[in-house]
Amino acid sequence: MSVDLFYRREGQGTPIVVLHGLFGSCDNWGTLGRALSADHDVVLADERDHGHSPHTDRVTYPLMADDVHALVTKLGLRDIVLVGHSMGGKTAMTFAQQYPERLRRLVVIDIGPREYPLSYHGPILEALLASDPAGKRSRKEMEAFLLQHIPEVGMVQFLMKSLYWETPERLGWRFNVPLLARDMPDILAAIGPTTVRVPTLFIRGGKSDYIPREDLPQIREQFPDSRVETIDFAGHWVQAQAPDEVLALIRSVA
Repeated sequence: MSVDLFYRREGQGTPIVVLHGLFGSCDNWGTLGRALSADHDVVLADERDHGHSPHTDRVTYPLMADDVHALVTKLGLRDIVLVGHSMGGKTAMTFAQQYPERLRRLVVIDIGPREYPLSYHGPILEALLASDPAGKRSRKEMEAFLLQHIPEVGMVQFLMKSLYWETPERLGWRFNVPLLARDMPDILAAIGPTTVRVPTLFIRGGKSDYIPREDLPQIREQFPDSRVETIDFAGHWVQAQAPDEVLALIRSVA
């Protein structure tokens, strides 16, 4: 069953719907969304169990694709450009398999259709499960705890964007940590084998290992009307590290 996703909407023109990655929210796309809204109808959505969207009892890509379908149906959107980064990219690919008639273009940022190993997120999940936000007295205390367990300062800063005060005395995570940990095999799983004929742009980071060159033949086979663009100096967080380049590429297909 689909859930009613939280979203932010701005601008007019060709509709662009943007889906964030794991542990993120639509706020991660605020700057790029505002830039795109100058000449497009931009919808930034929080996926289930993230941001301001409802917490649920199950996370799979078919369910998340259904959530997006319910959102675009509610908003009366058709012929959309659907953009997704990482987990959001897999949601977007699954949406293209299930509802290709709703799409004009698909943009997938630094994720492929294949299964990924737990090593990509295992240490982060362990730290989040042990983080005990309700027992922390300040954001600074939580940041110090995470830095003891996660060596990447940038990742800690990214996670901290989803830490908020549930009450004046109690911290909490906006993403649903226990559920995401339980359903991580589904989040890391490959999408289904259905061929996607929607015109698709894959944007990969040249310093990321999420779409290695050996994955490109499978991508081109499953997405026959696709092209792959590499931003050489960017890692997995392509849109944050190369915003101008990502903006130009999205505009080139929208």
